Amino acid sequence: MTFEFRKIHTLVVGSGAAGLCAAVRLRAEGIDDVRIVTEGLNAGTSINTGSDKQTYYKLSLCGDESDSPAEMAKTYCSTGGMHGDLALVEAAVSARAFLHLVDHGVPFPTDAFGQFAGYKTDHDPRQRATSIGPYTSREMCRALIRSVKRWNVPIDEGEYAVELLTVPNERATPEQPKRAAGIIALNASGRWTIYLAENVVFAVGGPGGLYQASVYPEGHTGAIGLALWEGAAAANLPESQFGLASIKHRWNVSGTYMQVIPRVVSTEADGQSDPREFLRDAFVNGAKEHDAAGIGKMYSLLFLKGYQWPFDSRKLQGGSSFVDFLIYRETMERRRRVFLDYRQNPMEFDAAALSEEAKMYLAKSGIADVNATTPIERLEKMNPAAIQMYWEHGIDLRREMLEIAFCAQHNNGGLAGTHWWESVNIAHLFPVGEANGSHGVARPGGSALNAGQVGAFRTAEFIRRRYAKTTLDFDSALQIAQDRLAQLQTWCEMAKTSKIHWREERQRLQERTSQTGGAMRVANTLESALQATAEDYERLLKRGVAYDGERDKHEALRNRHLTFAAMTYLNAITFAVKSGVGSRGSSVVFAPDGNMIPENVAFREKILTTQYDAATQTITNCWQPCRPIPESELWFETVWAAYREERIY
Repeated sequence: MTFEFRKIHTLVVGSGAAGLCAAVRLRAEGIDDVRIVTEGLNAGTSINTGSDKQTYYKLSLCGDESDSPAEMAKTYCSTGGMHGDLALVEAAVSARAFLHLVDHGVPFPTDAFGQFAGYKTDHDPRQRATSIGPYTSREMCRALIRSVKRWNVPIDEGEYAVELLTVPNERATPEQPKRAAGIIALNASGRWTIYLAENVVFAVGGPGGLYQASVYPEGHTGAIGLALWEGAAAANLPESQFGLASIKHRWNVSGTYMQVIPRVVSTEADGQSDPREFLRDAFVNGAKEHDAAGIGKMYSLLFLKGYQWPFDSRKLQGGSSFVDFLIYRETMERRRRVFLDYRQNPMEFDAAALSEEAKMYLAKSGIADVNATTPIERLEKMNPAAIQMYWEHGIDLRREMLEIAFCAQHNNGGLAGTHWWESVNIAHLFPVGEANGSHGVARPGGSALNAGQVGAFRTAEFIRRRYAKTTLDFDSALQIAQDRLAQLQTWCEMAKTSKIHWREERQRLQERTSQTGGAMRVANTLESALQATAEDYERLLKRGVAYDGERDKHEALRNRHLTFAAMTYLNAITFAVKSGVGSRGSSVVFAPDGNMIPENVAFREKILTTQYDAATQTITNCWQPCRPIPESELWFETVWAAYREERIY
């Protein structure tokens, strides 16, 4: 059995904004032996995604508007399903994490007096949001990569994590009977590497590979299934965020992309036949004559999709999320393709019929005579960079339509962590970024970027104070790793004879998850989808999936943890729906008769935890009460003493 072997103090798996920040902070805290293992520095979500004005959320740092960590924590908790201690940490550390990015070269704007100007984002009562434009997270990554290189942190690119290693915890507690010990990775040439580590920072991103309709970058699939497989507890897996996005180049069509009010056109599968402006049918009740009120309502809601980009179940009936629903129905149920067309105004468009909010916004943006302009002219006036962004990716909005879909964008759930971002039940495992399920039912826009940076800070600080010394029995861990590697190699040999190719298997998985575990959920279809996914998983373990030589062996292995993750997510979603949680956040639950089931607000004070037990091969779900926002004793002398004596860890 041939493999490479590396022994590291702290291993960072993944190189998005959270993982990169964790590596920088670990080195700043004095942890010298840090290594990043990644599929590619340019392959993740953080460096490849954005929107019209990608937002970073933090404590207010300008003007005379009052703010505090406690107030910000209340905002986080206001939509339900969030632990108060995690909310307080994300609020309290947000300024420090934000200014760390500034110090590392991210050019967040200030006025002449050094104030960081802010604006309101979704689910935000104050002006805590800031941005550097559509590429905020990309520039965060680039700045952090420069810092990682200044610290001389080794980076192993082209490595695909295929197994998370755990061993019995030498300091076991009932809560944490085992600990992380590293990973097994495979590269595109078929070389295996065993990485053993005292600590594992698990920065593998969200479950992008579970969905067909997805705004996650093409190459980002996520690897949360590796941790779920090892029994890592998860929180709030059913709570995801969905919204409209382009699919040729995956990008959120928020902000001015919608505020300029483009044509929304659907076609047959060829992208040309039977073009229809289908939204009209839902607003004018099939009337053939001009309906000014219905038309005005339709285009006013389309305008609002710029402000209210994420799908929100509370805005479905009569609100802007009705537009999302109509596009979902057109693509997923009627199997047609949907496009935004900026080249000409929509059918029967009349600016006079728009809402006062839309008319005021367009006027203040310099569009004096809206009817005399086309959507592309309005976009050119309001945000020329929005046109340029697509041009850079081979799409000319002046000459062609932009295909869109209703897509998965972010998982608010993930692995359950402590307020130091350590897994609640696997010691020395630190999920950061989207892999950590710290968010509640809904979140302020941009808070995910903040949470990733805060998690990196907390992880590095805790490792320095509690896990700086090496306690892992590397010899014992290596033997366990070799046994696991032998099993993987046996599976790969067996998979060569499979009659099903990994691409076919994954496409079926993604279609099923998008149709049943996305934003539109029906109990009876969830149960059948869960059963089908469980059957696929069992067959996958026994027979494998075919692959084309060494170059995509890792993709066949990836199907294992993606299918397991899909099974776990569908299990949690089905449990939540059966519990009677109803429609909330970015998902709607429908009864078999097609009626929307309203939210049961009692569940706002609860969090769904999900965990796999390998011994019984069962997945269990249970509702736990949200922990309240801590009321800390903030007498300075007391806090100082606890800090000096390291009792806070």
